[in-house]
Amino acid sequence: MNYRCPNQCNVTIQKFGYFFRKSDSKTIQRFKCTKCTRIFSTATFSDCFAQKKRRVNPILFKLLASGISMRRAGIILNIQRMTVKRKLIFLAKQARLSHKEFLKNLAKFPIKHFQFDDLITSHHTKLKPLTVSLAVDVDSRKILAASVAQIPAFGHLATISRAKYGARPSNHKQALSNVFEQIKNIVKPNAKIESDEHKLYPHFVKKYFPDSHYIRHKSIVGCVAGQGELKRTHFDPLFKINHTFAMLRANINRLFRRTWCTTKDPQMLMHHLQLYIEFHNSYLV
Repeated sequence: MNYRCPNQCNVTIQKFGYFFRKSDSKTIQRFKCTKCTRIFSTATFSDCFAQKKRRVNPILFKLLASGISMRRAGIILNIQRMTVKRKLIFLAKQARLSHKEFLKNLAKFPIKHFQFDDLITSHHTKLKPLTVSLAVDVDSRKILAASVAQIPAFGHLATISRAKYGARPSNHKQALSNVFEQIKNIVKPNAKIESDEHKLYPHFVKKYFPDSHYIRHKSIVGCVAGQGELKRTHFDPLFKINHTFAMLRANINRLFRRTWCTTKDPQMLMHHLQLYIEFHNSYLV
């Protein structure tokens, strides 16, 4: 690889010795710019530049996508919880870049059939629910897009939520728009699309895929406790999306049905989802 001066000096650089990097036990080449005399190394251009715990990145990536909480991952790897948080944000950024490349390559072979739906979770308390909108390719079972948004509490918790936290606006439409914007260029115009009978869904399908074959299925009662989003029936027409939701429930600690690990910041939930999507598409399907 031909390295250039970070100051964009269009001159030849010269080698300037080596140094030993403790974080991963590697010997790194140094360079010196002959114009501005800046000293830099091959590590200057790395995504992990200035990280002192880069050795734990690969295992932390797998732990956070395997049902391990941030605090427990820190104990296992002997690092601070705030280090885990910073690395989660870093790994999510890397996952986003990888997913963009995945979608770019997928545009060459557009999707013929996908399912989409929403998963309900909470922001610290059930009185502040969140929705996770998700789209899944039926043939490959790869996750195509995801988005997180707040929604108002519903059912018997609605009155309690309004009394304690006030009126809570719904950003569900924005989440659905984000999902469809991400996949609009990788899906065939006449693709088969499936979802349940949520009242908002037909509008977005008609807007983004007016020529598609859209099928809506009646919602089915969930399975017994402990099996996440799986349904109590012999045949589930939305099995691919529901099974993916069940895998999210099983592998992202903050989405567990019964857990003391909850989402304190919706943006961190989005980071965690992006990390899991990369793990799911790379290792599980």
